[in-house]
Amino acid sequence: MKKIAVFLFTSLALQNIGAQNLIQAYKTRADMVSQTNITNNLTDFENLGVKTTGSPVNTNTLNWLKNKYISYGYTASQIEEDPFTYTTFGGNSTSSKNLVITKTGTVYPDKYVIICGHFDTIVGPGVSDNGSGTSILLEAARILKDIPTEYSIKFIHFSGEEQGLKGSYHYADYIAYQGNTRTLDIKLVLNIDQVGGQLGNNNNTITCEKDISGMSGNNAASAAVTQELAVCTGLYSPLQTFTSNAYSSDYIPFEAKGYTITGFYEYIRSENEHSVDDTFANIDPVYVYNVGKAAVGALQHFAVATTTNNALGTQESTGQKISEAVNIYPNPAKNQLTVEFPQKTKQFNIEISDMTGNTVLHSENQNKIDTTQLINGVYMISVKTDRSHITRKIIIEK
Repeated sequence: MKKIAVFLFTSLALQNIGAQNLIQAYKTRADMVSQTNITNNLTDFENLGVKTTGSPVNTNTLNWLKNKYISYGYTASQIEEDPFTYTTFGGNSTSSKNLVITKTGTVYPDKYVIICGHFDTIVGPGVSDNGSGTSILLEAARILKDIPTEYSIKFIHFSGEEQGLKGSYHYADYIAYQGNTRTLDIKLVLNIDQVGGQLGNNNNTITCEKDISGMSGNNAASAAVTQELAVCTGLYSPLQTFTSNAYSSDYIPFEAKGYTITGFYEYIRSENEHSVDDTFANIDPVYVYNVGKAAVGALQHFAVATTTNNALGTQESTGQKISEAVNIYPNPAKNQLTVEFPQKTKQFNIEISDMTGNTVLHSENQNKIDTTQLINGVYMISVKTDRSHITRKIIIEK
């Protein structure tokens, strides 16, 4: 990812554009981002090792990503490997692949919202740069898999970013364009890169990036969508926003072709990128979780997701109604927590995790949970039934 000495913050992002209001269906789905899933994705990403472009570990990571999408229910026709080859500074030829997953829109199937991030790393496992963006793409794809959107969505995992945006240049130059002909109608490109944050920092702000260089003709459109991105962040996550400049990541090849770009980048620089210190132990998984909520809210806004439950399909229309009615109390809790369902439910699992993603309590088919062993603090409770899965924040206060 980008290695720069200082950010130029051009303005506070506007939070009150009248055309954008909170949409409850969007918020419900943004709240489905799971801290446990984010943490598991980050730790799995770390365990894969150093993902140098063209290496066996890089290929293993691509296959891990493919298997994640298959587990979410995406079909072979939606999953595409995009191979590319480039010449290194030493004159050697190196090959790698991007991974592209397409979710077809209901109204504009041939116009795309691209959400992207790179999965290659150098030196270390790259948990922040860019396991963080990778994890968020996976959660967004999981949550929105069966949610109708007017515009098609492409979830793209680029390789070769650390060698000079090789994978994204290949895609922009040869897939989005062929010769001088634009072959993909792209509404916008939302890039997520290095949003892990440094553990211990006050990670309550995310940088929203807009285009101010390169081709000037797409600057105004980028500024507009970046303002929309900032508003979505305020609506669907607890994060504050700053607006800064797009710089040296996988949206740049698309900007050079005249497409509209925007992106997320951590506000307080973690400084662990491109080093052996870019590990799970050094990042803030709660920050990644919050950026994930912002991304899911924004992606629905840009792709124009359905806003009504009765159009969401069986899993959403039944399971989500049930999950909204689940009552978890008291909160804050002392020594006991009760989970109350809207109707009789015999089979369910309850898991309580701390804010680093470690499971601290697990229970099956028990409505009353003994929390005496938990110390004071904030936790995530996950409740799973055969028809719904909810995750909420709880406080233990004795």
